[in-house]
Amino acid sequence: QLQASGGGLVQAGGSLTLSCAASDPTFRIDVMGWYRQVPGKERELVALITSGDKKKYADSVKGRFTISRDNAANTVPLEIDNLRPEDSAVYYCNAGFACVHWECYNQYWGQGTQVTVSS
Repeated sequence: QLQASGGGLVQAGGSLTLSCAASDPTFRIDVMGWYRQVPGKERELVALITSGDKKKYADSVKGRFTISRDNAANTVPLEIDNLRPEDSAVYYCNAGFACVHWECYNQYWGQGTQVTVSS
């Protein structure tokens, strides 16, 4: 089970930290990550992190978003800096098992958390 939190209303240029809390120990989860979705569009990748701390980011967020793992707390934080209006979306937490490279056979989703960036 995954629980996402930390969303809210922020002005452009501001910062937020989203958190994904997992019921399973995060060190046992092959790949964890964040996706986002706006109405009328497909869900898109934001950032992924492997159990070995290898990271992958969407080009649109590189340099502004930082994903990490806190295995002691079983959470995956997503630090977001320099927010832009186009970052507004519902952000979803994801956990993947049986993964080859970045593709996971078994995936689980948490509920979303809304991020709204005002200009």
